[in-house]
Amino acid sequence: MPGKLTIEEKNTLLRIARRAMCEAVQNEVLTPLHMDNLSPNLQKNGASFVTLTINGDLRGCIGALEAYQPLALDVQEHAIAAALQDYRFPTVTPAELESIHMEISWLSEAVDLVYKEPLDLPNLLHPGVDGVILQDGFRKATFLPQVWQQLPDPVVFLGHLCNKMGAASDLWQKRLVKVKTYQVEEFSEAQAV
Repeated sequence: MPGKLTIEEKNTLLRIARRAMCEAVQNEVLTPLHMDNLSPNLQKNGASFVTLTINGDLRGCIGALEAYQPLALDVQEHAIAAALQDYRFPTVTPAELESIHMEISWLSEAVDLVYKEPLDLPNLLHPGVDGVILQDGFRKATFLPQVWQQLPDPVVFLGHLCNKMGAASDLWQKRLVKVKTYQVEEFSEAQAV
């Protein structure tokens, strides 16, 4: 990650995400971003995930693993996608907007995790710190570092990640799969000042 975001930058991203989600859910015209008015951090290419919850239950989560557009636009795009395009959930309704809690994760660049034996993998991960990407052929899935809170055991974590990828939970134990790790700077509306 190029550096830490300031409280003002975090609040700006949360406002951008909230406004975009509300406008999209209510079928309103999206307010354009004036990039010149944003800080350099928000203008630089950045990868983000936007997570929506209601009363602590996941309601949508969409993001990008690689930076390909300015961070502010990335957050705007993924806030809309989390509300309307997460295939695991029906689209967010206008009635739900006030109940939605929003969290943004700004991702570092993912790096390859090199290992020689499948059973070495759990010991190479840093629970609560590492986001993990598993890839096996064309199948690919990730868990943000926050998922460690629900799945603190690396063996169980990897099993669930294999399932998310569409594979058997013990795939990672049977053969080497491609693994990348990354870290996030996570912030949410509850922390906004």
